[in-house]
Amino acid sequence: MADLVILNGKLITFNGSDAEALAIKDGVITAVGTTAEIREIAGNARVIDAQGATVLPGFIDSHVHLFQGSAELDYLDLYGVSGVEGIADAVRAYAAAHPDDKLLFGCAIDYQALGDRSITRHDLDAACPDRAFAAMTSDHHSVYANTKALEMADLLYGKEVDEGSEVVMGTDGTATGELLEAAAFGPVMACTKLGGRELLGMVTGANPVPTPSAQERAIDKSVIAKGLEHCASHGITSLHNMDGNFYQLELLSELEADGRLLCRTEVPMHLKHTDSVDRLTEAAEMRRAYSGDNVWCGRVKMFMDGVIDSKTAYMLQPYPGTDSCSAPLFSDAHFKEASIRADAMGLQIAVHAIGDAAVRQTLDGFEAARNANGVRDSRHRIEHIETIHPDDIDRIASLGAVASIQPLHSPRGGYFTPYEADDVIHAWQIEHTFAWQTIRQTGAPVIFSTDWPVVPVDVMLTVQGAVAGVELPDIWPDQRQGLQETLKSYTCDNAWVEFNENRKGKLAAGMMADIVVMDNDLESVPATELAKTRAAVTICGGRITYQA
Repeated sequence: MADLVILNGKLITFNGSDAEALAIKDGVITAVGTTAEIREIAGNARVIDAQGATVLPGFIDSHVHLFQGSAELDYLDLYGVSGVEGIADAVRAYAAAHPDDKLLFGCAIDYQALGDRSITRHDLDAACPDRAFAAMTSDHHSVYANTKALEMADLLYGKEVDEGSEVVMGTDGTATGELLEAAAFGPVMACTKLGGRELLGMVTGANPVPTPSAQERAIDKSVIAKGLEHCASHGITSLHNMDGNFYQLELLSELEADGRLLCRTEVPMHLKHTDSVDRLTEAAEMRRAYSGDNVWCGRVKMFMDGVIDSKTAYMLQPYPGTDSCSAPLFSDAHFKEASIRADAMGLQIAVHAIGDAAVRQTLDGFEAARNANGVRDSRHRIEHIETIHPDDIDRIASLGAVASIQPLHSPRGGYFTPYEADDVIHAWQIEHTFAWQTIRQTGAPVIFSTDWPVVPVDVMLTVQGAVAGVELPDIWPDQRQGLQETLKSYTCDNAWVEFNENRKGKLAAGMMADIVVMDNDLESVPATELAKTRAAVTICGGRITYQA
């Protein structure tokens, strides 16, 4: 007998078979077949009628920042807002609705919100003169702050910060309001209503100091629980977090014990470029302490560079009109040492690398690990790969590495405006910028994700961006994907990259019952309409975690 059955569906099993229905018992898929076959064994099971819609393995978002994304559900969303008056109108309305916030905080402010010039504290003063206000860019690598926010964070007259970060200073000796990278904007984040705890896994990878009070801990759990509900509503059953500390692992484990963990979640140990490789002992400790099916750690996350828009991505050639290539956060020797040590410990490595030089240095580190430790099934990941030199494209597959790509980061996805040639990237770089299909054709594993909250965690918005995309000038190669390979990169392949390919990511007997029932037959929906489709039912471990 079954606990739950799904009937009358169009199953995408990723197991080489067609099916209409399945049965679940004790959190595991027990049978897959025709509706008639499953109806025969249903007994008194709860029935979900898929009504001809797609049923597939639960989506696995393999690159998110869960705590920050969850927090931003309550922040001011400035996506698409431009001009001083436009920003002012949005901030004033938000300020009126949040009279008690010490720091008013926004997200998704555009680097080009004011056209050709950078946003300054004076612009934000015009929008919000009487209260502290700051806003994070969509890529989460820059913050713009008004004068009161800079004063609150003790940044108005500058501050020495880690290499790779910058409090941008004006000619008058005061900060302009532009804060580049985590070490610069960390003091502002400490003034949010969560005290910066939501971003601490990325800023330092360490636990909050002082230790959060019981009340703060309860608040943080409620924030994350809301984020998990949001993820489940989009058909997501597993998350790979991209920042981490023991604190987040503790909160997630407590949510699991409370029955509020709606998505299985992996949390990495975050090794900063300012850390000694000896800090990797923390990763081993995390792995020992957290190794369950629902909360676990087995990975190290590192940042090699910043982002293209702020010209902090590390490039092989200087940015147009400059003599700057930016610089890597890790030196070549330091990164190779960290890669060799982590690989020898049997840890998976995930590295943020956006510039073509950062991608090359990351691959060099993976190669050094192989040379030192021998070849193993490491599944080391390169996150983003927004630009890559043609000489390095084949190296991803040859080194057994994984291309972890976010389709909506590319202007082809339709969420962000395209770069003008020779603005922040050279015209000749565009051929190998956001090169999803080019990389896939080499045989390298390609996995998809959102990088929420950089873009919404809405899976189908990303699926449409990958499959349909938008028309771009001819200088941009067409890197669009097929629907089946896109869905596979969001389910089956993401289960594989977490070393769980024999337990989830397919609809087959014996697999974890992590499943999403969509509200439509995805294969019959026009590619340009895919983002309108939604999860009707999400099931994680046989438990319904969302139902429309």
